[in-house]
Parts: sequence; structure tokens; C-alpha cells
Amino acid sequence: MRASKTTINVAPQSSFRNESGKPVLIAGPCSAESEEQMLQTAQLLKKNQDITIFKAGIWKSRTRPNNFEGVGLPGLLWLDMVKKETGLRTACDVANAQQTDEALRQGVDILCISGRATVNPFAVQEIAEALRGTDTPVLVNNPVYPDLRLWVGAFERLEQANLSDLGAIHRGYSGEDHDLYRSHPKWEHMLQLRRELPELPVLCDSSHIAGKRSLLYPVSQRALDLGVDGLLFESHVSPAEALSSQQQQLMPQELELLINALATRVKLSETAELVDQLDILRQQVESLDNELMELLLRRSAVTRQLSTNGLGSSMQPLQANRWQGQLESLLQQTGNNNLAASVVKAIGQPARSASENSLGTSAVA
Repeated sequence: MRASKTTINVAPQSSFRNESGKPVLIAGPCSAESEEQMLQTAQLLKKNQDITIFKAGIWKSRTRPNNFEGVGLPGLLWLDMVKKETGLRTACDVANAQQTDEALRQGVDILCISGRATVNPFAVQEIAEALRGTDTPVLVNNPVYPDLRLWVGAFERLEQANLSDLGAIHRGYSGEDHDLYRSHPKWEHMLQLRRELPELPVLCDSSHIAGKRSLLYPVSQRALDLGVDGLLFESHVSPAEALSSQQQQLMPQELELLINALATRVKLSETAELVDQLDILRQQVESLDNELMELLLRRSAVTRQLSTNGLGSSMQPLQANRWQGQLESLLQQTGNNNLAASVVKAIGQPARSASENSLGTSAVA
């Protein structure tokens, strides 16, 4: 269901647009882990003039307990130190009003509402009230599952709290296509948001979608081709030692190479072509799945009609012979494809049994 049309009053000089028109680049570690790690990463990132905002995870929302959940307040102090030492603006995710208050007290420049908070209107409302009366820039991550109304609703709540410096972060959706992406991009949802709120800056969290370094280029390039206003990357001085998301973080020097490749559209490897091909094949599979499901539902309806209007047990030999002939014909069409043959048998044999049983039951009745 399409969300109702909404107008968001975006600040004329939004924090999430470069005056030059170039995409905004935000980078930093998935998690703040130590003062040394934060400073070293920030100082190296500062060398790339295109990176203007340093973002680090202070609180890490985990599905289950007893995992690393961030360092909390010390990380905010390290963020403040990064700002003073490098001049980079700072950003972090918040998921509730308490985290929002603490981030504001420590002078974090930009707050990002986490996807697990976006899915909860009560949490968004509490964050909006905590921000009321400030001019803090706010980026809103898409909810963890694709619901455009929740995403738009978050912006409406923030605007009603008189916040105008707003932007969106598209970071994909959990629970799908884990063989390829960490979070499925579902680009169409990002485009729907842009149609709904055309003046709203939209950034793409390439690292969170990709989940692995090899996919960062194709994901980022696809986002740029779709017209995003900025990109987010996770960067760590030593990704192999990171306490979270090791596979998707780049060393600052590697990130610079990636940014240069995006600027010149020079592909770093054949990964981009592979991902494009996989996307096309995935879309074809989804289309075929939909067609197959529709046919199975129609077939089920016809089978129920047979059960209701059975012609008696005398039809069983004829029915069995017809099913056997159809099954053999379909199996011949599969040739040497063992998987296709197994699918045909899986569908054909139970259907035959069900039809015979329904005719027998009808005859007794």
C-alpha cells in the first residue's frame, strides 16, 4: 500500500548535500573500540578531502544478548576528540531518547536513527521529542523490513518536532539473499521514498548492504547511478581485528582507492559484472516463482472441484492411466536434468494420489 503524499520542509542548506553537487561521503568504523583506533582511523580518513563526516557505532543493537553491544559513553568522548583533532564532523546511530540525550550532551554533530528504531513509532516519537528545540541534523535509516509508511512516518514525526535538517539512509533489508548481500538492497523502495519526498537527501550505506568488501564497488556504483546524494562506508585501521563486521570494512587507504574508482568509473574487478548478472538471474527466478505459485494455486482449485464433483470409483483406472501418461511425458521433456525430473515427480505423484483418493471418496459418498 502506497503511503499518502507528504511534504517535508528540508533545510535550504542541508547538512547532507555538498554545495559542489558531489555526493557526501561519510566513513568510520562499524564500532568504536578504543581511543587509539578511533584517532588513527580518523586521521587517515581526513587525508581524503572528499570525506567530510566521521561516523562510528557507539551502541550496537544485537538480536541476542552476550554479544558486543558497543562501548557507550566512552565512544562519545572519543568522537568528540576526533572532531577536535581532525575537524571532521561526527555522527553516530541512536535508538532511543536516552542515547539521543547523551549524544547531544557530548556534541555529536549528526544523529542517525537506527533501522530497529525506525520500525518502532514510539521510539521515533521519543527521539523526536528529545531533539525538539535543537537544530540537529538527523538521518533516518530505513526500517529493518520494507515498509514505506514507517519510513515516511519517521520523517513526519521529526518535522512535527520542528526539525528540518533531515535526510535518509538506505541500508537494505534483513532476512533475504544472504548468499549475495548482507542486506538486500531492494532499490525500488529507495526510489519510492524519493518519489514520495523528492526534496529529501537520500544516502546509501554501501557497507551494510554489501556485507563484504568485494561487493562495495558494484553496490556503491549502482547507488550513484540511481542518483543518491551520498554514500556511507565502514573503515577501520585493522579490519581483521575489528570487533564487528570485519568482512565489510576497508582500511582508509583501501577506501581511498574505492572512492577514486567510483569517481572515474574504473571497475576494480569483475565483481560488478557478476553482481549485475546475479541480480538479473535473481529477478528472473522471482518472476518464475510467482508464475509457478499462481499455477499451483489454480491447479489446487481445479483439484478441489474434482473432489467435489467426482465421477465415482469406476473412473479410477482411467484417471490413473492418464496421470501416468502425463508424468512420463513431462519426465521425457526434462531430458538429463535430474533436478527438473525430481520436481516433476514431487508435484506429479502426490497430485495423482490426491486425485484418485478424491474420486474414491466421492464415489463412496
